[in-house]
Amino acid sequence: MKIDVLKIDGSASGENIELADDIFAIEPNDHAIYLAVKAYLANQRQGTSKTKERGEVRGGGKKPWKQKGRGGARAGTTRSPLWVGGGTIFGPRPRDYRQYLPKKLKRLARKSALSYKVKDNQLVIVEDFSFDAPKTKDFNKMLSALNLSGKKVLLLTHGKQEIVFKSGRNIKKVNILEADKASTYDILNNQALVVQKSAVDAINKTFGNGEVVS
Repeated sequence: MKIDVLKIDGSASGENIELADDIFAIEPNDHAIYLAVKAYLANQRQGTSKTKERGEVRGGGKKPWKQKGRGGARAGTTRSPLWVGGGTIFGPRPRDYRQYLPKKLKRLARKSALSYKVKDNQLVIVEDFSFDAPKTKDFNKMLSALNLSGKKVLLLTHGKQEIVFKSGRNIKKVNILEADKASTYDILNNQALVVQKSAVDAINKTFGNGEVVS
């Protein structure tokens, strides 16, 4: 499958690039995408939430009143979960929420996400570009030329491009990642996927030799 390459001013560059059919034109596997996104979101959780149980709450060592003769319920401590200021019953404890997926499944999920972007006409290929200096104005100008202003956009670059990243990092709804570090969630969680020409080659190479990034 071939797709036209655009310039950053929105005009056609006169070039086109070959997209591998086994990456950008497969039948998407929704279940693989679901598992990958669920694992990604679970892995973002810190798992540090915790409440104190009755044995961990300060105080309550003295019996608040005698066992019998008051006409009320017996009580052994003011730190009972039934009391204000008492411990918590079955509260959250620190835990690891991390989920692990087989490499082949993660690979299938990303290929499915990329295929969805092509099917939904949300994939834009642009020529390799950079700026003379980090300027948000230049990045915004490029988005306007590509009719992407105000949309949620993910830009995939080939390798680390500090100037491009600094130019777009403060723009609302814009995210910039290296092509081999984008997760299934990142690929899907936008309205337009913009990919630099050389980043397409990186994607083709990555999936072609079976390497998978975590």
